[in-house]
Amino acid sequence: MEEERNGVEGRGHHPLLRGERRKSSFSHGFSSSQIQVLSSICDTLIPPLHLESISKENPPQALHSFFKASGSQFPVPDEVAELMKKRGLPDGVMFVSILLKMLSTRLGTLLLCGFVCLGWKWPFILKFSEISLEKREQILLNWSGQRFLYPLRLFFAIMKIFCFFVFFSRQTDEKLENPAWEAIGYQVDNKECVKKPPKERPIRKGIIETMNENDSSLVQSLTHRGLKVIEDQRNICKIKCDVVIIGSGCGGGVAAAVLARAGHKVLVLEKGNYFEPEDYSSLEGPSMSEQYESGGIMSTIDAKVMILAGSTVGGGSAVNWSASIKTPNYILREWSADHKLPLFGSSEYLSAMDVVWRRIGVTEKCTEEGFQNQVLRQGCRNLGLNVESIPRNSSEDHYCGSCAYGCRRGDKQGTQSTWLVDAVGCGAVILTGCKAEKLIIEENKDGRKRKKCSGVIATCSSENITKKLQIEAKATISAGGSLLTPPLLLSSGLENPHIGKNLHLHPVLLAWGYFPESQSGIKGKRFEGGILTSLHKVVSEESRVQALVEVCALGPASFAAIHPWISGLDMKERMVKYSRTATLFALVRDKGAGEVKLEGRIKYRLHPADKENLRSGLRQALRILIAAGAAEVGTYRSDGQSIKCKGVKAEAVEEFLDGVAAGGGPCSRGEHWTLYSSAHQMGSCRIGANEEEGAVDENGETWEAKGLYVCDGSVLPTAVGVNPMITIQATAYCISNRIAESLKKQEYLVK
Repeated sequence: MEEERNGVEGRGHHPLLRGERRKSSFSHGFSSSQIQVLSSICDTLIPPLHLESISKENPPQALHSFFKASGSQFPVPDEVAELMKKRGLPDGVMFVSILLKMLSTRLGTLLLCGFVCLGWKWPFILKFSEISLEKREQILLNWSGQRFLYPLRLFFAIMKIFCFFVFFSRQTDEKLENPAWEAIGYQVDNKECVKKPPKERPIRKGIIETMNENDSSLVQSLTHRGLKVIEDQRNICKIKCDVVIIGSGCGGGVAAAVLARAGHKVLVLEKGNYFEPEDYSSLEGPSMSEQYESGGIMSTIDAKVMILAGSTVGGGSAVNWSASIKTPNYILREWSADHKLPLFGSSEYLSAMDVVWRRIGVTEKCTEEGFQNQVLRQGCRNLGLNVESIPRNSSEDHYCGSCAYGCRRGDKQGTQSTWLVDAVGCGAVILTGCKAEKLIIEENKDGRKRKKCSGVIATCSSENITKKLQIEAKATISAGGSLLTPPLLLSSGLENPHIGKNLHLHPVLLAWGYFPESQSGIKGKRFEGGILTSLHKVVSEESRVQALVEVCALGPASFAAIHPWISGLDMKERMVKYSRTATLFALVRDKGAGEVKLEGRIKYRLHPADKENLRSGLRQALRILIAAGAAEVGTYRSDGQSIKCKGVKAEAVEEFLDGVAAGGGPCSRGEHWTLYSSAHQMGSCRIGANEEEGAVDENGETWEAKGLYVCDGSVLPTAVGVNPMITIQATAYCISNRIAESLKKQEYLVK
């Protein structure tokens, strides 16, 4: 694998992040008749258009090719089916399969499409694939607008998301690029890094990549790194350590460093893979597939909220947007007083924030802002609104627009570049491609708690490792994040009612503004420059923060997947404007909450106050875009809600803004629907003053099982209201120091 890392075809990217050439065979399991229907749907969403449709004079060849391209071109439909099978929820895939099967028949088409499928010739009823493009477009719009047969609306949303994501993320030519990228003005970040990579990265001596191991070599690798390993006859490999940590992100990374530094033998389990800066390709498709939960295509079960969560060594800190904001004082007062948690009102916590701040190299200035942040700042300035600079865990001159796919410059200081390096330096071992399956929970004969945890059972994703791993430890720490920690605890037998509840998502609604280069003094493209460098706080008349307005990183595939679709022509015209379209979002500290008790099955409901705050934030984002000089602005509502700004009167703008709201999702019964987004998940195993108030105590230990701790964003009592990286790391620092103190006391008692 080392040889593969160092470059195939002259590129130094990791094999997993390079993308794939065209497949000739697929394993999605859809029949040829179903694929024929899927092909017709893809062709409707992305239709081949006549050259007269292009509004530009003398358009370049790339634009010609883009307008002539169809979503039905082989193997796009098969790749869409393959991605749905791989990333979709099983019942969702079954639902899609049934509807595709129905649409492959005449009767099914009549039931789902209505009279528009009728023809003048025998057999009078057309199958979906036989219907003209114009009528198919009408059918898709009817599905999108369904208020009562909302499953058809959901079907439309699923088709749109997967089709567009595949079409704009796939690499098709010999250079592994997409011909559409040139037409839409997109360029993959492939600039040579200014900094030369070090000859040796200290973290590598502690990492075992299971993809390169087999049963025997894994034992050798573990033993070589100081772990006690016993192979038994039950196809189980027993590993003994002091502390096992499940997850390597903001919580797990910090805990690993603190506990290894305290002299404990630490083993970190990470189900994702390890990548170094020179491995990153900045290619949206493979980067999201390898570094995000469910490949970045994950949602609540009703498809209302699209969710981004990291899944690689470093977790979310490896792919986040660098924002490093300390926990607001009013949040700390609320947690310490209202929730009766003294930790958050203590000097211990304030000191922890300072330690974290220094270790991840936070800077508070930005020497050069990218296009989208310039738009935000200019719009606020023109409106007389306050705009703040966002502290970042990178240098002041960090100008990387592709950090969401891993920082190629090695400038962003995620846990894989900081805390995990410290941990390995103190003897910790990191096992990648290794997923925790079940905690080892036993009856506790001594002490006040009924149960105790003695470790975890894990499996490796490598086909060459057939044995399960049984890790036995004095302390077991779940740090898999708010979406994965609760299912692990519940499936292992814990019963506290707060486990999996109180899930907060910091829901987001997006707004866009188009800035033609010829008409705007703001230079650059949306994918250039630091992702988050400025923010605006939307404040109520009572001086209460209602929402944050920040900018949003969206590659072309994600941009197209969530953008409203009202016709094939409109979609292609929107995508041509991609590079000069700024996207702002409104983020709220949600009162509403959801639950996650089974892996991948997330429920969530907005509180009415959240909807009102989102509406205020979204309206403010649109005002900022207009004030910055946008030629056109809009929301992500299903009907393509937008307004052209040139020469428009103030009354017309206000009328447009009055129509902006936080609507329902695809499964709602409203006239229109929208997609929400979330990149922050918190609270699903919250700290409580007692077991009636939370899932864990103030030391991070579960109320039910001694020796089992939670150390990630799920322990936060409520939503934070700001980007939570500093809050999670500071909380993890406090919890892990308390775990170290507890282990020290145990050792003293044994002696």
